[in-house]
Amino acid sequence: MKRIEAIIRPEKLEPLRIRLEETGYPGMMVTEIEGHGKQRGVEQQWRGTRYTTAFLPKVKVEIVASDKQVKKITDAIIDVCRSGAVGDGKIFISDVKDAIRIRTKEKGEKAIK
Repeated sequence: MKRIEAIIRPEKLEPLRIRLEETGYPGMMVTEIEGHGKQRGVEQQWRGTRYTTAFLPKVKVEIVASDKQVKKITDAIIDVCRSGAVGDGKIFISDVKDAIRIRTKEKGEKAIK
């Protein structure tokens, strides 16, 4: 099993949710976060005054999926969230040792289906 963490632009969340439903993802968690990458925030001007916003609003989408679903899910994330501009986000994939569904005590992949 793998944990897929995608940091995306907030306006891409709903289109991504729709696409992931079409691909048959097992479930997802969403967290509103703030952060920055290489761009180090944004410099803006308002009423003649310049100010820097160091942290930009982002959304973190987390999905725990079987190994065979990872490519399909990451391809969907890239397809929906890629604009080619700085700030499109990142995808992190890590191993999940185990999962347990609390209600039924099912373990492993059975717990995420």
